[in-house]
Amino acid sequence: MSQIGACDNPAKCCDNPGLDLARLTRDKKGPLTKNPVKDPMNRQISVLALGLVATAVIATPIAAQRGGGQDRPSRQCMREIVNLCGRNREEIPSCLQQKGDRLSDKCQAEMRERMGSRKEQNQAQANQTFRPAVRPTSIVAYGNHPRQQVDVYEPKGAVDELPLVLFVHGGGWSAGDRERVQSKPAHFGGQEVYFASAGYRLLPGSPVEEQAKDVGAAVQALVAQAGSLGFDADRIALMGHSAGAHLAALVGTDPQYAGEAFDAIKGVILLDGAAYDIAQNIEDAPFSEKRVYEDAFGLEIERQKALSPVTYIGGPDAPNWLALYVEGREIAKDQAELLVDGLSAAGSSARAVSIPETDHGLMNREIGTEQGQVQTEAVDAFLAEIFG
Repeated sequence: MSQIGACDNPAKCCDNPGLDLARLTRDKKGPLTKNPVKDPMNRQISVLALGLVATAVIATPIAAQRGGGQDRPSRQCMREIVNLCGRNREEIPSCLQQKGDRLSDKCQAEMRERMGSRKEQNQAQANQTFRPAVRPTSIVAYGNHPRQQVDVYEPKGAVDELPLVLFVHGGGWSAGDRERVQSKPAHFGGQEVYFASAGYRLLPGSPVEEQAKDVGAAVQALVAQAGSLGFDADRIALMGHSAGAHLAALVGTDPQYAGEAFDAIKGVILLDGAAYDIAQNIEDAPFSEKRVYEDAFGLEIERQKALSPVTYIGGPDAPNWLALYVEGREIAKDQAELLVDGLSAAGSSARAVSIPETDHGLMNREIGTEQGQVQTEAVDAFLAEIFG
């Protein structure tokens, strides 16, 4: 269960296993609506998730609540939610997304605990759901930690030295893994492109600085072994989703991470990222997302600046950029345009493209499928352009 709708099980629907909530606008048998849910990010419980729990409980008679399901908040917490948002089930999610910080600390913590329990219950199933049907042809280790590995998928019948796409998964800098790549290996293999997926260490043990170093080290390891793997060491595109989009953008603008392998990065594809100017991001982020960013980047402005890709624009940036964002997701749009405008002014080829009728999780996991035709065609066209 990967990424961030009606979903049969809201606890299963995001980049973080067991918390993929953005499919709430997809009817079970119908198409996506044109009002995708805002990205709850991937690690902490979003206020949107609080709304889902609250609406479910409000619909349950008080007598039944006394029987007590573990996922239900206490009566005192429910009183706070009702006092804040009323009893209209349709209005509670949006109300909590805007006003959730008015709940007591105890109530917010209680709701996080409930959703954390749901996440754990769905972890095992999540680890299987979005893995590809094909297995990697090679695994490249670039460090001693189990997450410091890259899965490489070679196209069937590859003879010439083909280009490679290196994918960086999302997960709020604290979750996700390299194996959840859905249809991407088969799709890119069919386009005569190697596909690789990088693991990296996560919060809380490894700060974002170390995560960026991991992604850069993965690029270096792949370039060093390109001859034995069979791909063209001079033609690599980075592709990242959500938190992975931030890491890909940072590696693509600051050469310290990839070192001598930096010149191999011919393009960067960003999938619905929203963290390219961290200070601006934290200022603009809705309550439901703010804590995720603050946990990842802290409150010190200098650190936020050092981890912002926009800080390094104008240096040796990667030459080509494609930033896709979910139509209607304003924070992703604003951050993508900010990054692209800066890169374009500095001489890179860069564009931001909105993708309609999708959401934060589907933007990523439907690449290579009929349902994800719009973003797939945008990515394929970009790769054809930069790889020739």
